[in-house]
Amino acid sequence: MDEPRQEEPPLDFDEFPHPTDDDWRQAAVDSLAGKPFDKLVTASYEGLDVQPLYRREDVADLAAAQTIPGAPPYLRGGRAGGNLRQPWAVAQELAHGSPAAFNRALRFDLEHGQTAINLLLDAPSRAGKDPDAAQPGEVGRGGVSLATVEDVAAALKGIDLSATPITVRAGTAALPLLALLAAHLQRAGRPVSDLRGCLEDDPLGVLAHEGALPLSLERAYDEMAQLMLWAAGHAPELATAAVHTYPYHNGGADAARELAYALATGVAYLRALGRRGVDVDIAAPRIRFDFAIGANFFMEIAKLRAARLLWAQVVAAFGGSDDAQRMRQHGRTARRNKTTVDPYVNMLRVTTEALAAAVGGVASLHVAPFDEAARPADEFSRRIARNVQIILQEEAHLTQVIDPAGGSYAVEALTDRLARAAWAHFQAIEGRGGMADALKLGYVQSEIAAVAGKRAANLAKRRDVLVGANQFANPAETPPPSDDTDYAALFRERAAQMTHHRTHDDDPAAHVAALERLGAMMAAPPETMVATAIAAAAAGATLGELTRALRVNDGARPTIVPLPLVRAAEPFEQLRRKTLSLTLSQGEREPDSSPLSPRERAGERASARVFLANLGPPRQHKARADFAQAFFEVGGFQVITNNGFPDPATAAAAAVASGAPAVVICSTDETYPDLVPPLVSAIRQAAPATVIVLAGRPAEQVEALQAVGVDEFIYMGADCVTLNDWLITAISQD
Repeated sequence: MDEPRQEEPPLDFDEFPHPTDDDWRQAAVDSLAGKPFDKLVTASYEGLDVQPLYRREDVADLAAAQTIPGAPPYLRGGRAGGNLRQPWAVAQELAHGSPAAFNRALRFDLEHGQTAINLLLDAPSRAGKDPDAAQPGEVGRGGVSLATVEDVAAALKGIDLSATPITVRAGTAALPLLALLAAHLQRAGRPVSDLRGCLEDDPLGVLAHEGALPLSLERAYDEMAQLMLWAAGHAPELATAAVHTYPYHNGGADAARELAYALATGVAYLRALGRRGVDVDIAAPRIRFDFAIGANFFMEIAKLRAARLLWAQVVAAFGGSDDAQRMRQHGRTARRNKTTVDPYVNMLRVTTEALAAAVGGVASLHVAPFDEAARPADEFSRRIARNVQIILQEEAHLTQVIDPAGGSYAVEALTDRLARAAWAHFQAIEGRGGMADALKLGYVQSEIAAVAGKRAANLAKRRDVLVGANQFANPAETPPPSDDTDYAALFRERAAQMTHHRTHDDDPAAHVAALERLGAMMAAPPETMVATAIAAAAAGATLGELTRALRVNDGARPTIVPLPLVRAAEPFEQLRRKTLSLTLSQGEREPDSSPLSPRERAGERASARVFLANLGPPRQHKARADFAQAFFEVGGFQVITNNGFPDPATAAAAAVASGAPAVVICSTDETYPDLVPPLVSAIRQAAPATVIVLAGRPAEQVEALQAVGVDEFIYMGADCVTLNDWLITAISQD
């Protein structure tokens, strides 16, 4: 018979000591081997010191952190059920130039996991221009060309808008585009209430990005107000205004400033709409916020949470209801940190960004294809990007948790501090008259430029890492694919379609009727503006004709200094192009007897060479040789390395025999005084034009080393961009 089972006593955690904050700090200091605790504190571009450890005491006084999802101030999400009841929408952008090509891609992607339409327009369409009034290189670049109801029908053929929400990046042409969309639904026998999603009207965002508007701000606000009032009465699930943070984020802004600019833009819209009779409870729910999602994982989560908290505070100050205080959020992985070199690394970048967006609580999300920086996405890159979201939903089970970050001491504390920093920046903008005036004064541009300059310096000195660009470069990489779209042919095709539309070979009187409708629209009172525009579009008026009619007798159009979009990798990509151009112009090639494989020979031919004069055994030179190899591979150089030479004479002979125009000496500070002078002398005698670089920069030896012929030094903290560019120039002059 079995022995009776003895009951285990319950675990009593009180028998373990309760470490205090001082205990944790002391344990951390002990692990640092004499270094100060501050080494564990991370300084952020937002001016926040991110601590290595957060405890309950850090969030004890944060009232918002004690709220529940779906309740004001919506810190923990705008919906009570979060993604558990309704997963975020997979809203991948599609940038095909022709309506038919867009439709083919859209229908395929909707059948393979996409759940929302994200329609990008080309620049002429966003500005309200017909394609035959645009420049050939503009039509179809970066988005679909739409100008007529027939174009809309072709783009949305077979799509049920009542079941699939649609976002249109409308630029400054939201009202004319709404007229085309509504006219399409009327022709199809569908109610305009089918429209769900967002028709993104964001004049201040366009102004920040492009530096000019094709209409006055007052007229832009007039159109925004009429569009919003129409939607409230006819398409209640359609948002009609947007606040894009893309220009600010991609221009280099930190998260606190990005939030401040978003708030200031939203406030500008609420004020302008209020002056035009649009109540805050109508306006606020119809403004969507589109956030760029960057690489700083926890900061991006905190940014999305802080945005909801701050917007609720703003709308409440305007007298908005609890429901109106709920922020609509869309996320898009940022462009700033994407590369054309080693582009497959972008797949990893967007995965962490998408995870941050999902944990942060966006309602819809676009994950950029890995080749976005180089060319329009193909079916493969679209599929990989789309599947990132599906994996997060279906395999990582993020749809099984309502608020994944809720209760995290680190996230809650960071959210609070970020919100406070953003509010201070917001107040500074308000003190300058609001967002429009801050842009006109150049205040926003100068603030962003200062942060962008710090980012660029840290990347150049490789304190910040961009894999494949400023660290871990792939020297055997072939040039990235480029955009091979025939935009001239697309322009001719679209221009011919517009000519046919206007002449109406089958009904010459049709376009005359459309023009008569336009005349009626110009004379119509504001409250009938949208309905009259829809009638004109249904009669055949084009996007350009509608836009011109709306803007008769418009006032002065604003211009500012635009915010530049400079991807972080561009200086390094420019180095690679320079190196490749230098090599091809000099006709460098390896002899046929080279022991290298064809792939390796191709790599040699594709870049100028640098020879590493490694002195002594590996333990003496390897650390600096590895550093030097990585340093110059970033610049596109083919680095010739070895296991070390026993003496300077042997190293010099090998360096000269390599034919490399530049030599990097790698050893230790202690050996340099004895080894460098004879090595440099031997190289100079055989190849006087050789550029000689030293790995390391021993301060007490610099003058002596320069005196014997060392041209430059590379070291931890050196400007990788400047020194690689210097070497390219030095080689090209020889």
